[in-house]
Amino acid sequence: MNLRTVGIPAALCLLIAAPAPAQEKAAKAETARFGDPTGIARKYQNFLYGVIKTIDADGMVLEKTKVGIDQTFKFQPRTKFLHDNKPSSREKLKVGEQVYVDVRKDKKTGDLYAKQVITGIVVPVE
Repeated sequence: MNLRTVGIPAALCLLIAAPAPAQEKAAKAETARFGDPTGIARKYQNFLYGVIKTIDADGMVLEKTKVGIDQTFKFQPRTKFLHDNKPSSREKLKVGEQVYVDVRKDKKTGDLYAKQVITGIVVPVE
């Protein structure tokens, strides 16, 4: 009886103290289920995503943005346009096209200016 009162609690302590196999190692980012999340996500995390609703020489209106309402962006002479990571032009943008926009907000007027507009296939950073 004395062995039982000491042996069972001691065995339970050993089982509880042993680490679980799932807690030993965390999955590395490059071997995680969906690949390396730092490639595209980090590069475009500060860009706004949307679908072009209207476009003209002065700017464009995007719908389906993270804000949930249509947003207007103005173009500047130094606005860069990229398609498939190659230089492009404003004339090649079409209504309904999905874009990522790097935005600068004017502090005085609150207008949003597009610094860079990216379309097409986004190539991961290496």
